[in-house]
Amino acid sequence: MEKSKLKRMDNVGIVVESLDGAIAFFTELGLKLEGRATIEGEWAGRVTGLDSQKVEIAMMATPDGHSRLELSRFLAPQTTSDHRTAPVNSLGYLRVMFAVENLDELLTRLYRHGAKLVGEIVQYENSYRLCYIRGHEGILVGLAEELGNK
Repeated sequence: MEKSKLKRMDNVGIVVESLDGAIAFFTELGLKLEGRATIEGEWAGRVTGLDSQKVEIAMMATPDGHSRLELSRFLAPQTTSDHRTAPVNSLGYLRVMFAVENLDELLTRLYRHGAKLVGEIVQYENSYRLCYIRGHEGILVGLAEELGNK
């Protein structure tokens, strides 16, 4: 029997309170809304272990089409915990990192959507300018601008 192999990563999921706000924020960041739907039924609950559920989702894609974010707003059952303000050294999934161009200009636009710088913008050698921001609803987002190869 042939060993199973990984083909790709399809998406990262982020649960939000305001789907419209999250779509607006990630659109400003440069992602494109691919689709929006309501997922419900017994089959969905069997996958997640939540029994019966009703979730509104939006799929956002990066410009290159290789990566996606699945934004979810749970209508039922209600969310049970909130990890959005956890510091970066907490256990579990905490942030998503994007490669960007013109970091300063992008930050100016994201600040208008409520983004806040977590620490400061730093330069790693002659390779990258990096920062973490708290975006829509405090979601932790990393931004990396590659230097020299623009």
